[in-house]
Amino acid sequence: MTNLEFNKNDDKMRLLISDMNRKLGKIHLGGGKDKIEKTHKKNKLTARERIEYLIDKDSYFFEIGSFAGYEMYPEYGGCPCGGVIGGIGYIKNKQCVIVANDATVKAGAWFPITGKKNLRLQEIAMENKLPIIYLVDSAGVFLPMQDEIFPDKEHFGRIFRNNAKMSSMGITQIAAIMGSCVAGGAYLPIMSDESIIVDKTSSIFLAGSYLVKAAIGEDIDNESLGGATTHCEISGVTDYKATDDKDALNKIKSIISKIGKSSKAGFNRITAFPPEKNEKEIYGIIPRDRSKPYNTKKIINRIVDKSDFEEYKKGYGKSIICGYARIEGWAVGIVANQREIIKTKKGELQFGGVIYSDSSDKAARFIANCNQKKIPLLFIQDVTGFMVGSKSEHGGIIKDGAKMVNAMSNSVVPKFTIIIGNSYGAGNYAMCGKAYDPRIIISWPTAKLAVMGGSQAAKVLLQIEKASIKSKGGEISKELEEKILKDIQEKYNHQTSAYYAASRLWIDEIIDPIDTRKVIALGIEAANNSPITEKYNPGVIQS
Repeated sequence: MTNLEFNKNDDKMRLLISDMNRKLGKIHLGGGKDKIEKTHKKNKLTARERIEYLIDKDSYFFEIGSFAGYEMYPEYGGCPCGGVIGGIGYIKNKQCVIVANDATVKAGAWFPITGKKNLRLQEIAMENKLPIIYLVDSAGVFLPMQDEIFPDKEHFGRIFRNNAKMSSMGITQIAAIMGSCVAGGAYLPIMSDESIIVDKTSSIFLAGSYLVKAAIGEDIDNESLGGATTHCEISGVTDYKATDDKDALNKIKSIISKIGKSSKAGFNRITAFPPEKNEKEIYGIIPRDRSKPYNTKKIINRIVDKSDFEEYKKGYGKSIICGYARIEGWAVGIVANQREIIKTKKGELQFGGVIYSDSSDKAARFIANCNQKKIPLLFIQDVTGFMVGSKSEHGGIIKDGAKMVNAMSNSVVPKFTIIIGNSYGAGNYAMCGKAYDPRIIISWPTAKLAVMGGSQAAKVLLQIEKASIKSKGGEISKELEEKILKDIQEKYNHQTSAYYAASRLWIDEIIDPIDTRKVIALGIEAANNSPITEKYNPGVIQS
């Protein structure tokens, strides 16, 4: 790669990161500056201010689902961040999952994506056995969309089921009622281990004063019905009364500081070292044209400690790179798609980013080795799928791909996934896509997720459209064909972007590539809180 090409790639990546940060800046305002000012006038902190006060000073908070709801629900004015702020942070040096309703967004009402995000955060707490903190300030279900959040398995009710399950698992749950908490949502803080309620600004009840009046004719104000004094001194529903937001958050800190140590998974960690290769060179290595090849090992060498990567079966199955390394001192097994065009010993060329039979076989063996050694797995995706054609089919590509999917699916060590480029079709599955339970799945701004590449999909869809027009007796001109193709490509490109995936929580977060080490290290530290109790069994794999 020439210096000019490197610099152009670097410029492109920096522009993508700048655009990402611009989007985040807008998202972080939640419902807007006016709503933030109104919150402060009520003597309340915003959700982000509450989290900032709660976590240890100068500690790292990994936000999850920043782009949840991005460009969704335009008919209702949008739902920035899914109406809830969440992630993994440190409270009194202990990792915790934090979930905070953003009352500046539709009074903290629950949209469908809000429910999905809450369930994802609970899932992370359950998988990693981390304490979970709920900062409750919500008007309840967003009624115009109640049919999409109320009755199904992965809807609102699943949250309370998870409350009960986490309680049985011994996972600490602490809730602070810091505003409204109504209807079914009232069960969340009360199904937690301990609950705190802020005096005068908070209330909790199954039905508010207006509904009580309509239902049974009783006249009562919200404070008398379900305020802090009522629930701390009369009903006994809540455990602690706080004078204001900061007092409530201080009580949470005090509770967390007294939690005893739990058993660890025992993943290997030594002193951390930065990569010897310059991490920021990643910006120039990733081609601005995502169809161009590059050497994935150059990326690996810039995210692992000392740039030290011990490659497994280096000369075999070269379209997937496997090997051992350390990230912030933690031992990891890396499975990455090689994007270089590879020449085999037989003189044949293999396309970069495509999974071949020998690569599948190698990856399956490596995944089994990592399970045997209790080493967490990191999947680095830039994959266009499995190789097709008669030679691959006759060689058993489906069988070999199944080996890899079986080995990966049944892995008992924690898995982490980074999508740095393409994530297409069955390649997404084999490389531990969202459906395969990675503890954390993140992407760079360069990611694309789809069932197939944009140009291929557009051509297939164009052929279907042309056949439909002709079946109705119509004719299609070259100009119309070009317009149809352009419209299809634009729609498809929009739906394959990292932001489209993040808005629907197909990925947990889009990050700056420089933050990769920090996020993965935090994820392994979280996973280390959950001892492995299952024995690795890859299932039935054909030889």
